[in-house]
Amino acid sequence: MRRAASAWTGIVAVFAMWVVVTVASIDARSGPDQEGLVRPKPSAAAPAQAAPLAPSTPAHASLAAGATGKFKATLANGQPAPGFTGDDTCIQCHEAQGSINKTPHGRVNNPRTPSANSGCESCHGPGQAHVDDDDKGKILRFGDTKEDARIGNEACLSCHTKGPHALWDGSAHDARNMACSSCHSVHTPKSFENQLKTDTQTALCQSCHQQQAAKMRRASHMPIAEGKMECSSCHNAHGATNVKLLKVGNWLNESCISCHTEKRGPFLHEHAAVRDNCVSCHDPHGSPHERMLIAKQPMLCQRCHNHSRHPATIYDQTQLNNRSNRMLSRGCVNCHSAIHGSNHPAGVTLLR
Repeated sequence: MRRAASAWTGIVAVFAMWVVVTVASIDARSGPDQEGLVRPKPSAAAPAQAAPLAPSTPAHASLAAGATGKFKATLANGQPAPGFTGDDTCIQCHEAQGSINKTPHGRVNNPRTPSANSGCESCHGPGQAHVDDDDKGKILRFGDTKEDARIGNEACLSCHTKGPHALWDGSAHDARNMACSSCHSVHTPKSFENQLKTDTQTALCQSCHQQQAAKMRRASHMPIAEGKMECSSCHNAHGATNVKLLKVGNWLNESCISCHTEKRGPFLHEHAAVRDNCVSCHDPHGSPHERMLIAKQPMLCQRCHNHSRHPATIYDQTQLNNRSNRMLSRGCVNCHSAIHGSNHPAGVTLLR
C-alpha cells in the first residue's frame, strides 16, 4: 500500500511540473492586451516575393510578368529597360498594328492592359533581339501553326484565366490546338465586342461548324438568324465541364430547362424519352419540322411506340392515303398533349 501511495504521489508531482512549464512557455510567446486577455502574437511577416523576371529572359518566359502588371520594362528615367525597345520602335515597322490603342488592350488607364505595362512587348516579349535580327525572328508570334498556337495561347492565358476562360485547358478547342488568334484579333477586330475576326459571333462559329450553320437556316430554328440569340447563349467556346461545351449544367437537359423551365418537372407521370434526353425528339440547331422535331409525327412517336393500345399497325402510306383521324394536324399529340409529363392522377397515358 505504501509503495502504491508513493507511486501516485510521484505521478502527481510530475504532472504538476509539466503544467507549470507549459503555462510558462505560453506566457513567453504571448502577452496581455489592453483587456487583460492573453492572445497569441501575430505571426512573422511573409517572406518577400521573388524579384521580377530579368529583361534577358526569353520572350515566351517573360510573358506573365509583363502581361499581369508585375513588371514594367521601363527605367526610372522613362527609357526602355535593357532588351526592350518601346512601342515607338515597334510602330516604325508595324504601323498598322498601332490601331491597338483603339481596343480594350490599349486603355492606358487600366493597369491590367498591355498598354499600361510594357506595351507591345507585354505580349510579344522583349523586342531588341528582334530589331537586331536580320531575319526579323526572335519574337513571339501569334499564328495558327501548332508551335505558335501553344506559345501564343500562353501569352493570352497569362491574363485571361478567369470567368469564361477558366476551363480552357483541356477543352475541345484546346485539344485541337486552336489558337486564340484563330477567332480573336487584338489589333484589328471587326466585331463590336470580344474582338472577333468577323462582324458577328454567329458568322465566326459557322466558319468551322458548317453542318450546324445549315440547320439554322431550316424552317424551324433557334432565333439566331434574327439576332435574338447567339451560339454563346448555349455554348462556352472557351471550355466547360461537359462534352458539348454547354454553359449550364453537366447534362444536355439541364441546359434546355434553363430556358424551358415549364418542361422541367418533376412529374408524377414522366415520359421516358424526355427524361433521357431532349434531343431524342428535338434537334436544337434546326429542323424542317415544326418545333424542331427530328421527324414528323406520327413517325417520330412510332420510333418507340410501334405497337401500342391502338390497332397493331404502323401508320404509314395506307393510313396517309385514307386520311386517318390519327394522322391529322399534330398527330399523336392531338390526344397525348402532355407529352413532356403529367401530374394528373389519371395521366399515365399523358392525355390532356
